[in-house]
Amino acid sequence: MRHVTQRIMLMLLLPLLLSACASSSPSASRYVLPGGELTSGPSEPEGVVEVSAPRLPHYLDVEGIIMQTDDITLQEANGHQWAEAIGRQLERGLRARLSAALPSWRVVRDASGDEQAIRLRLEVDQFQGRHDGSAIASGQWQLLNAQGDVLAMESFNADTPLAEDGYPALVRALGKSWDRVGEQIAQALKEVQ
Repeated sequence: MRHVTQRIMLMLLLPLLLSACASSSPSASRYVLPGGELTSGPSEPEGVVEVSAPRLPHYLDVEGIIMQTDDITLQEANGHQWAEAIGRQLERGLRARLSAALPSWRVVRDASGDEQAIRLRLEVDQFQGRHDGSAIASGQWQLLNAQGDVLAMESFNADTPLAEDGYPALVRALGKSWDRVGEQIAQALKEVQ
């Protein structure tokens, strides 16, 4: 009888032991892109710019941070992921950067309803770490008036070396590359107003 009781106990404990082993894998580290805080802007702004979410290639629109391991190979990290969709982080981060660089402007999400607003369209081609120890952000942007006329258009290619090895350093360097993109767009907005 004692032998049967031990067997029953073992059969009841076996699924618990197996599930404990299966769930002992480390959880993914999640990262947010560093950037400034959003401000509401002045009540009577010098200008209004509407920032829409950037268009991303499929390989960037994923949870894992992308690393380019050689000239042709891209790899999505399993254990190092974005805490929020990278397109959303890029859009919000750009609004914060433009707000800081243009304090007399109101920087809003697209479809503000302001007929005088300048619209910013953005296409990101690369936003990743590279095997040579750099964080790269590249793509194109356009500034359009309410009628859809192009006021300015430029390509960007911001390359920032990593301060040290590791994904936290990569995310910080990507943030610095995005800072440079924001500076370029802010300068163009000053010139078209």
